[in-house]
Amino acid sequence: MRLPIAWTLLAVVLMQVVSACTDGSTGDGDGGGLVSAPPTVGATPSPVEVTGSDGSGIITARDFDVANFDEPTTIDNKYFPLEPGMRFVYEGAAEEGKQQIVRRVVMSVTGLTKEILGARNVVIWERDYSDGKLTESELAFFAQDNDGNVWHFGEYPEEYENGEIVGTPTWFAGLAGARAGITVKADPQLGTPSYAQGFAPPPVNWADRGRVYRMGRQTCVPAACYQDVLVTEEFERSKPGAFQLKFYAPGVGIVRVGWRGKNEKEQETLVLVKVARLSPEQLASMNEQALAIEARAYAISPDVYGQTIPLEAP
Repeated sequence: MRLPIAWTLLAVVLMQVVSACTDGSTGDGDGGGLVSAPPTVGATPSPVEVTGSDGSGIITARDFDVANFDEPTTIDNKYFPLEPGMRFVYEGAAEEGKQQIVRRVVMSVTGLTKEILGARNVVIWERDYSDGKLTESELAFFAQDNDGNVWHFGEYPEEYENGEIVGTPTWFAGLAGARAGITVKADPQLGTPSYAQGFAPPPVNWADRGRVYRMGRQTCVPAACYQDVLVTEEFERSKPGAFQLKFYAPGVGIVRVGWRGKNEKEQETLVLVKVARLSPEQLASMNEQALAIEARAYAISPDVYGQTIPLEAP
């Protein structure tokens, strides 16, 4: 498929920006675009790494304690702050077979909350575009515990083809065997074990894990240049040799997405191109759109989403 001229030029510009702000690959398939240094953590997940207190490697109900969530919607984690009304726009590309797809992701922090397992969550609305077409719209739910860890409690994604919804792999902690997990730790440290970022059994098959890959890095993207960047790698144990890298800048959040590993097929790269604070009117409009998505979710996913408490406005 031939890309539109405007998108092709954008991809070229982004590649030039990435090239100008980094000193190249680390030699291990790293498509992350950071100032290179020898990896400090091994590439292959160890089967003895555990997070859960039951030795399963999955954060369990015993590890989650709602009593440790006094102000769960105040998400001020250094590397992943979530303030209602903030919008982040990312652009980049991904590989699908031998074809390069231009990607655009818009992540917005709504003013809505949702109670899950007794903990109130901040609601994120994320929209993914491929070659200018909406391919996924997702509501995701996060809360911060008293220690400063940001937890992921579930998500409702709508997957699109030709403008039609073709899939909604929904999961929520506490329903159908799903469990909450940690997205970003309060005090990330190199060399520490990987941690579950949530778990959902088939047919959803959510089994993402995270691990600190590098710390104290610098990276430049169209939005700005950032110091003291945390780089995490996300992976599934069932897919060895495939890693997604996420770059978290202090006080901002995700500023870059990259990849590494010989088995990483999609090879998605994204860079932050714009950060905006919505006006009260824009935030109210976004909240209404999120509520409309939830109304659809109750109809489409009665067995999972239909069992959850409705979204609430401030």
